[in-house]
Amino acid sequence: MSDLPFFERIVWIVLDSVGIGAMPDAAAYHDEGSDTLGNIAKRRKLELPNLRRLGLGNIRPLVGIAPEDYPVGAFGKCALASPGKDTTTGHWEMTGIILEKPFPVYPNGFPAEVIDEFERKIGRNILGNKAASGTEIIQELGEEHARTGSPIVYTSADSVFQIAAHEGVVALEELYRMCETAREILRDVNEIGRVIARPFEGDPGHFVRTANRKDYAVPPPAGMLLDQLAARQIAVYGIGKISDIFLHRGITASTKTKNNADGMQKTVDCMRHYAQGLIFVNLVDFDQQYGHRNDVPGYARALEDVDRWLPSLPLKNSDALVITADHGCDPTTPSTDHSREYTPLLVYGDRVREGVDLGTRATLADIGQTAAENFGTTIRAGASFLHEIRKHQ
Repeated sequence: MSDLPFFERIVWIVLDSVGIGAMPDAAAYHDEGSDTLGNIAKRRKLELPNLRRLGLGNIRPLVGIAPEDYPVGAFGKCALASPGKDTTTGHWEMTGIILEKPFPVYPNGFPAEVIDEFERKIGRNILGNKAASGTEIIQELGEEHARTGSPIVYTSADSVFQIAAHEGVVALEELYRMCETAREILRDVNEIGRVIARPFEGDPGHFVRTANRKDYAVPPPAGMLLDQLAARQIAVYGIGKISDIFLHRGITASTKTKNNADGMQKTVDCMRHYAQGLIFVNLVDFDQQYGHRNDVPGYARALEDVDRWLPSLPLKNSDALVITADHGCDPTTPSTDHSREYTPLLVYGDRVREGVDLGTRATLADIGQTAAENFGTTIRAGASFLHEIRKHQ
């Protein structure tokens, strides 16, 4: 492999939960009919001219988003080869980690032995211990939490152990220590994907979550893309929750984000400062703010916000822009859970061949393998499509 990358910089943007149709095994996940982009387009006219130009409507028919005769990008969709449909599973697969079994979930709350040990180690009783909406459970239990100091523990359809606490009742550092304690306890058969600190503020009836969320993920296996890039001294810049998902492994520099608007601005700032390497971005509002809350208008507006933002990206002629997702979260279905869906794949740049149909990729790891090949290395899973998209110079 050449030591000189074909693309000097890859800007890889994950539109968290923007799926593009149910996978064949969706029924096994109770996700029949889930189609995040397709169903939103049926409910509300989407104005996505820039994504359309890249080839979004060429991936598959979408109401109001016709295929381009001459799309300026390469386009396709990715299956999730791993079992599951959560953040960790999707992002790990992108970097070459395909799971053999899904992370455990706890729809009826965590077992007594887990909670008992957690309470003993933190020296407090807990509230909750059930599957719940994060915004709803702080309204339900926030006042009791403020009175007792007992942290609120809850989960969701994902493999998560979430701890909510008011910042005026439990100091952030103590909440983070509680999360570290939970992470130590949740091993072996109870090794969930993430422990998440969910701080909030405000008064009863008006509690709101703050931007001081912190994720504690399972350590990813060695040899994934970010490890391989680090070994070759390729810089990786994480924006949003990327660094937390990978426990900071292989990350040169990172920044948290408050919302999509903040993430978009920080992506532009990062591109202006760093001319080479991988800029790995997660825009979380689609999932966190709209998908899980079945907010179709909000989801649609967020898609349009990103579409309007794309032309402002300071792309160089040696860049590749990659747009994809990690799973679905269809806000039009009764479920508020993630959905087992294909993810869109769009690739654009001056050195990217226009109008290339990348088809249905067998795994999200194909994206990671493409990035790996570009930077002169390889990962354990995925088939690179670098040769399909690169223009002859």
